[in-house]
Amino acid sequence: MDKASTELAFEDAATYRDQIAAMRQIQAQQVIEAGNGNIDVLGFAMEGSDACMHVLYIRHGRILGSRSFYPRSPLALTGSELLGEFIPQHYLKSNLAAEIPREIAIGASLEEHAVLEQALQAAAGRKVAINDVSRGTRRKWLELATRTAEQNLTSKRAAASNIYQRYVDLQSTLGLDELPQRLECFDISHSSGEATVASCVVFNQEGPLKSDYRRFNIEDITPGDDYAAMEQALRRRYKRLQNGEGSLPDILFIDGGKGQLRIAEDVLGELGVVGVTLVGIAKGSSRKPGLETLLLTTDSGEREILPEPNGLLLIQQIRDEAHRFAITGHRQRRDKKRHTSRLEGIAGVGPKRRRELLRFFGGVGEVEKASVADLMRVPSINRKVAETIYSTLHNG
Repeated sequence: MDKASTELAFEDAATYRDQIAAMRQIQAQQVIEAGNGNIDVLGFAMEGSDACMHVLYIRHGRILGSRSFYPRSPLALTGSELLGEFIPQHYLKSNLAAEIPREIAIGASLEEHAVLEQALQAAAGRKVAINDVSRGTRRKWLELATRTAEQNLTSKRAAASNIYQRYVDLQSTLGLDELPQRLECFDISHSSGEATVASCVVFNQEGPLKSDYRRFNIEDITPGDDYAAMEQALRRRYKRLQNGEGSLPDILFIDGGKGQLRIAEDVLGELGVVGVTLVGIAKGSSRKPGLETLLLTTDSGEREILPEPNGLLLIQQIRDEAHRFAITGHRQRRDKKRHTSRLEGIAGVGPKRRRELLRFFGGVGEVEKASVADLMRVPSINRKVAETIYSTLHNG
């Protein structure tokens, strides 16, 4: 709810508030009626080919949490058929077998009811019931799950419509013949040249495609050389794509000005990549959101473009996501390097012993506090190595 409010999605925030209030109201009554039951309550909503399955997780008689799923469904699928497909796909995954509840509460009759129960019982190794709920707290839970599914499906469809309009505006801004399907954006992050990481984030018309995100640890460049970092990341990324290890984007955004954009032009040209529109996102003089300069690559060079408002929102979203993904990766790499650097170069302590020391003590700081006797408690560390470690860390 707080996230929705922060992003100014007040209608969504109000929806979440209503859901929480409804949960609390039911929670006050539920323990007497449900006892210590472990139940999953499945509510669903469908509209056209879109569907939402909302699962309430009841553990020991209380709502532990909930989650929405958005399965793909053909137009001809009924609600009962949707449930019949969702239940085995969701619960019969090998990593979820231990979490199958004793009861699954639904609001429809299933054609394969007995078969599904038998399959769930075989996976769980105990009795599992699928019950069509009609009264008591379970009915109230079902109503809540169904109402939440309806609200979430409405929100998702509205968001999809907004995203689509942003793509339409982006197409207009860039003068493209066809609506773009796949967008990529690169960004570079480092601390004064230390632990440089490049990010590549991918969006399609449903939003971020996180399974296609990539990070690149940049090596063998002059510290702080963003041009060299961008060149290395682009070359590694698009050489793989040219070899068939993924799909080329329709638009490639580079978080940077003309220099970064020309690096991208050169790399794609050398690799023979065609059909990709290149756009640079240069920070304005005030560096405030909304005042960026957009640079479009054309046959006659780069030219500044003025984006449509919705198109600009999409560009800002993908740029911000690339920045977040890059800086997160950079911090992880920097912290890991700093945590292990003091142990590097100690005679007799290679990568394996470093890992064992860190695993045993929990961090470099604890290793530094350890006595020789403490160090010898690590299985692979004998007295000679322990004395070397202690001497190096305490005497430099």
